[in-house]
Amino acid sequence: MTVAPPSDSTVPVDLGEPILDLLTGFIMQLRAAGLPVSLTENLDAMEAVKHVPLGDRETFKYALASTLVKHHNHWKAFETVFEIYFSLRGPEYDITDESELQELDGDEQSEQAAGDRAGAGAGDSLTPEELQEMLYQALMRGDQPMMRGVARQSVKRYAGMEPGRPVGGTYYLYRTLRNLDLDGVLERLLEQAQNTEGEQSDFEERLQRDEYQNRIDQFQKEIEAEIRRRLVADRGIEAMAKTLRKPLPEDVDFMHASREEMASLRKAIYPLTRKLASRLSRKRRHGRKGPLDFRSTVRHSLSYGGVPVEPKFRNPRPHKPEIFVIADISGSVAAFARFTLHLVYAMSGQFSKVRSFVFIDGLDEVTPYFEGVEDINEAVHRVNTEADVVWVDGHSDYGHALGVFWERYGKDIGPRTSIMILGDARNNYHASESWIVKAMADKARNIHWLNPEPHSYWDTGDSIVGDYAQYCEGAYEVRNLRQLEAFVDKLA
Repeated sequence: MTVAPPSDSTVPVDLGEPILDLLTGFIMQLRAAGLPVSLTENLDAMEAVKHVPLGDRETFKYALASTLVKHHNHWKAFETVFEIYFSLRGPEYDITDESELQELDGDEQSEQAAGDRAGAGAGDSLTPEELQEMLYQALMRGDQPMMRGVARQSVKRYAGMEPGRPVGGTYYLYRTLRNLDLDGVLERLLEQAQNTEGEQSDFEERLQRDEYQNRIDQFQKEIEAEIRRRLVADRGIEAMAKTLRKPLPEDVDFMHASREEMASLRKAIYPLTRKLASRLSRKRRHGRKGPLDFRSTVRHSLSYGGVPVEPKFRNPRPHKPEIFVIADISGSVAAFARFTLHLVYAMSGQFSKVRSFVFIDGLDEVTPYFEGVEDINEAVHRVNTEADVVWVDGHSDYGHALGVFWERYGKDIGPRTSIMILGDARNNYHASESWIVKAMADKARNIHWLNPEPHSYWDTGDSIVGDYAQYCEGAYEVRNLRQLEAFVDKLA
């Protein structure tokens, strides 16, 4: 990618063999990251980049994205692979490189600040105080080139990067930011703004803080990019892509999801519930389980000489099913239960009645917590703090919890009731009382068991999921959104 056509050129560019090899490797890394890139999309991408200036990195990036990314949830994975695979390269990014701070090529003020402190090659001779002052000036002016130069010098000075050292970029980022005290810089910027502009309203102060915080975030991204470039130069593209590769949102494990990943998963719930709603509606509309319509059948048989070739049925009255959710919220599966309660709340409009129960070794109904609430997180918080789910010692006891459910609520189960039981069935070696699940199955429409553990862990140790699964219509491994969507397809 060393030659670019003029920016106003409309003539397609002939991609040379090096570029084709680079694009082919990039596509392979996207597939390894989980993005579903077909052969047709691969060809579309190669055709698209013929019509953009190859020297314009951002245009090149979005040309590839427009042909290769089909879902907004895949954008972050695409961007990570792109930033690694098409990372800026050269000897100046080598970890052993001692090049000076030479990127301060902004406006005249930036050039003067760079000349005063870095000179024509004195970046390494700056004192920590001088480097901190340059950072302050760059953030105050919003000078991108100066921020980029300070970021490079900060990484060289504070990250402590060594060739071949098997340390992740997060560690180097932490070491660099620890020495820069960005919180202190932010407070200094706000204080200077207050002294310069005089008294401000709360709204103006908030706008000012947001503006400076945005600049600090941009500076932090420059540091991350500088660290990434040096790691790519040291370890190679494939090794870094493998190290930094993150699962797609639909493949994130519920049990180990970070706060940010859980927020992304919750956003993905609502398209899933719309899909469920449409399938349930279509199933009810086209269902042919009504009684035989004798008169209509005879009338239509006249066109066949009185032979009832096409039996006609009365359209059944559509009924929305009821759903009971019984969720284990003990520590081992709490994150999974919290997510599935979000799902149940989101799809509650597709059922005539939704009742929610949570348990550890005791059981409590929490349906009222979700009624009339605008913030589902508030309801989940009440579940975790107010539900009476501890009977003896707060360790999972499925047998006792199911016994409480059967005693209190078993009479409410009917032929239209679907039951979802959420948990890993790790019973701490208590009695299973599996007969209760059998009794529930005899009364209910169906029972589904959702287990967040890998299938290979089932019925190992104190897991007794097999004792219960034999009475369920299905027991499913549901560790991520992709598996949950597969279950919803079966439910619909």
